[in-house]
Amino acid sequence: MANFALLAAAANAAAEHAEHAEPVAFGFVTPGMWVALSMTAFLAIVIWKKVPGAIAGALDAKIVTIRQQLDAATALRAEAEALRAEYAKKIAGAEADAAAMVEHARHEAQAIIAKAEADTTAMISRREKMATDKIAAAERAAVEELRARAASAAAAAAGHLIAQHHGAGADKALVDSAIAGLAN
Repeated sequence: MANFALLAAAANAAAEHAEHAEPVAFGFVTPGMWVALSMTAFLAIVIWKKVPGAIAGALDAKIVTIRQQLDAATALRAEAEALRAEYAKKIAGAEADAAAMVEHARHEAQAIIAKAEADTTAMISRREKMATDKIAAAERAAVEELRARAASAAAAAAGHLIAQHHGAGADKALVDSAIAGLAN
């Protein structure tokens, strides 16, 4: 290993003292000149083949395409905003219609309630009149039954009193006076 380290140190010392020679073609063309010559040839070919014009044309075509896409996007945005505004109006109209329907239903319900109350009041008054008529009829029937009973009781009492106080002679005198009254 020591030999290897000694050999490496000797190689480093030789590399430090050596001069590098630059390669030269034809005695005067250096590598830098080759690069400059090849770049000049490349640029001449690019200009001769009109590559900058083709690149500019391609870029112009791309710009036109992008501008068309932007115009289409702007038109689509305007159309979307118009649709949004239209639907907002429709929603507002639908909400107004719904509110009107609710208000109409409320008025109809109030009218139905008022009619039901009026019908109920009329039915109650008819039923009260019917009940009053039934009560009056029952009172009349009770009064007539009472009169009939009173008349029947009076007739029975009169018959009983007559039977007790009048005899056959008194009956004969009454019959004779009644007959005499008829003759006149």
